[in-house]
Amino acid sequence: MACPFLKVLLVGVSFLGCLYPLVDFSFSGETREQKPNFVIILADDMGWGDLGANWAETKDTANLDKMAAEGMRFVDFHAAASTCSPSRAALLTGRLGLRNGVPHNFAVTSVGGLPLNETTLAEVLQRAGYVTGLIGKWHLGHHGSYHPNFRGFDYYFGIPYSHDMGCTDTPGYNHPPCPACPRGGRPSRNPEKDCHSDVALPLYENLSIVEQPVNLSGLAQKYAEKATQFIQRASASGRPFLLYVGLAHMHVPLSRTLLSAEPGGRRPYSAALREMDSLVGQIKDKVDLTAKNNTFLWFTGDNGPWAQKCELAGSMGPFTGSWQTRQGGSPAKQTTWEGGHRVPALAYWPGRVPVNVTSTALLSVLDIFPTVVALAGASLPQGRHFDGLDASEVLFGRAQAGHRVLFHPNSGAAGEDGALQTVRVERYKAFFVTGGARACDGSVGPERHHEPPLIFNLDDDVAEAAPLDRGSAEYQRVLPEVRAALSEVLEDIAGDNTSRADYSQDPSVTPCCNPHQTACRCQAA
Repeated sequence: MACPFLKVLLVGVSFLGCLYPLVDFSFSGETREQKPNFVIILADDMGWGDLGANWAETKDTANLDKMAAEGMRFVDFHAAASTCSPSRAALLTGRLGLRNGVPHNFAVTSVGGLPLNETTLAEVLQRAGYVTGLIGKWHLGHHGSYHPNFRGFDYYFGIPYSHDMGCTDTPGYNHPPCPACPRGGRPSRNPEKDCHSDVALPLYENLSIVEQPVNLSGLAQKYAEKATQFIQRASASGRPFLLYVGLAHMHVPLSRTLLSAEPGGRRPYSAALREMDSLVGQIKDKVDLTAKNNTFLWFTGDNGPWAQKCELAGSMGPFTGSWQTRQGGSPAKQTTWEGGHRVPALAYWPGRVPVNVTSTALLSVLDIFPTVVALAGASLPQGRHFDGLDASEVLFGRAQAGHRVLFHPNSGAAGEDGALQTVRVERYKAFFVTGGARACDGSVGPERHHEPPLIFNLDDDVAEAAPLDRGSAEYQRVLPEVRAALSEVLEDIAGDNTSRADYSQDPSVTPCCNPHQTACRCQAA
């Protein structure tokens, strides 16, 4: 495979068989002993109820369940938004979309990405002496300086956005189905409006497209191989490392090759869940083999399941958003109901994270950034405020409490994208706006504004079925706390150093291996 120079530098060292400019992999003496490694694995569209350790009806996650038994499981852990780009931007910056400038998703033709004045976790650790790698989905900009290699990652192998944002020769399971890429100059047949049929899905290694269209049936194994190679080489180099793995699972399309190896013809989602679990298991096994006692592994998800995909979507578990389902639409991905943002989460670090512990601490994907920075002995970027907290004390079993207050940004189902109109205060959750995303039956819940807000007691009502009576003493006691929390964060954001993403689009920035071939194929077909 081609391994390009980054930018135009002509000096470098070999790593993973590729030339890496100006990256020193030599052992500096104390670095290896004092700084831990980090592996962050982010699932895509995985439901809270998909994890076997979360009392799932089917047990398709044996490796993840083993990780839970050997580490810590979080049952009140939340994505920072309930759709792809904003959730990932928050993970890598520790900041909500109103601060980092990413309130909704980027497109195949997006000119911009995560604003360049935002500092990523990879950039912070890179400056602290870490080798950094990204395997898998990025979805924070692919054109020019927004590419992962220019956002702190020494090595990148993956798809620059969701893997349904381009055609392939072997379309996987999707609802509705999408056609294969056109061949030999023939136009594609009329696809569903959600299908991307004109340009094939690209696979990058650093700055080069190495496959277009991607063979989805072999993608999971390629990701496993590249991730384990990175861990092996980085461990051997004597330098600490950060590996961020953005899984394609459980986002559609799901691979069609899975069922042949599954006993009893298991449904596609269950088979894909097992494939994802195997991939994670391979990464964990490599960590255990090479750097077990000095590597912190964090597994979580970017948002809840995509309900409009019907049987190809995951399980919300008990977080069914019953109030919303009665109004219509889905309470999962793209909404601020629990099913949209409460996600599976596991922490594993032998000798540091307690074994077989279930934590009820209120935590978020936002906390990954400040926690990792603190454990690495690095410093947070100056001149900006952060929404995450250092969760080290919870992770090491020395504290039980996480956030007192957490905000769930609007993510497409209702309200202005990125706006903070859903507020969690301890066990209470207040909605100033509600709405349902598109459900399996095609229905969409109406946008409704609530003043005063709906307030649910999640300790008593995880299904969010019945809001508190507005006249009750409990409601009247909680309402001022909700208003004060919201007022405080909005005032803080107004005085912060905030960013704004460039969401302009230009077809010329579409990743294209060979513009002379149909669908940008790398080779004629």
